Amino acid sequence: MVVRMRVNRSKTRKRRSHHGLSTARTTVDQSGAVHLRHRANPETGMYRGKVVFDVVAIKKREQRRAKRKEQELRQSGQATESDKEAAKA
Repeated sequence: MVVRMRVNRSKTRKRRSHHGLSTARTTVDQSGAVHLRHRANPETGMYRGKVVFDVVAIKKREQRRAKRKEQELRQSGQATESDKEAAKA
């Protein structure tokens, strides 16, 4: 028995020709860094020539949080990341 409304291979492939993936669109900012379009550059914190977020402050906050977490782990008696690395070496 034959399917009545069968779509042949060429018609199927023509329809699917638009399903292909395209490369990510990137742009170069004033500092020469490459990043995705319509998004702030994660390395510099700039968007369209203006500073949107302070990268240095974010790094400092992450370091403070990591240090606080390590101190809390030491106080509770659990192994910290630096202790695990020392045990491996």
